[in-house]
Amino acid sequence: MQTPTSMQIRISWPVGHLDASLADTPTSQAPVKGLPLASTAHTWGEEVYFDTGMSVSRETGAQEVVEPGAVAFWTDGDALALPYGPTPISQGDECRLAGPCNVLGRLDGDPCLLATVRDGDPVRVELLDA
Repeated sequence: MQTPTSMQIRISWPVGHLDASLADTPTSQAPVKGLPLASTAHTWGEEVYFDTGMSVSRETGAQEVVEPGAVAFWTDGDALALPYGPTPISQGDECRLAGPCNVLGRLDGDPCLLATVRDGDPVRVELLDA
C-alpha cells in the first residue's frame, strides 16, 4: 500500500547519503520542523539511529517489526531509527526495532548503504526542496 508523501529528506554521513520520502503523519511533521538537524549516529546490529532532540507521542499504528529501509521514530529514545537488516533482538532476518516506533516513510535508495555509517559518525538530516 502506497502512502501519500508530503516531503523528502536527505540523511547524510561522512561517506554517503540517502534520500527518504516521508508520509504526511503527525509524527513526521515534528522532526521536519526541526530541520536541518545535526546528530551523532549510533549503530545497533543492522540499524542506524540518532537523537533528534524532540519528543513525540507513540501513534496507534506503531510497529516493532518493519521492512528494511523504513524510516521510523523511536518514541522511547526520541530518535530516528533506520533499519536495513537484523538487529540483536531480531528473529531470523526481520528488522526488529528496540520497541514500537512510528513509521514515517521509506528510504528511496538501497538501505544497505547504511552499512557504511560508523558508530559516532556525524549525521545531518535536511529537507529537500519540492
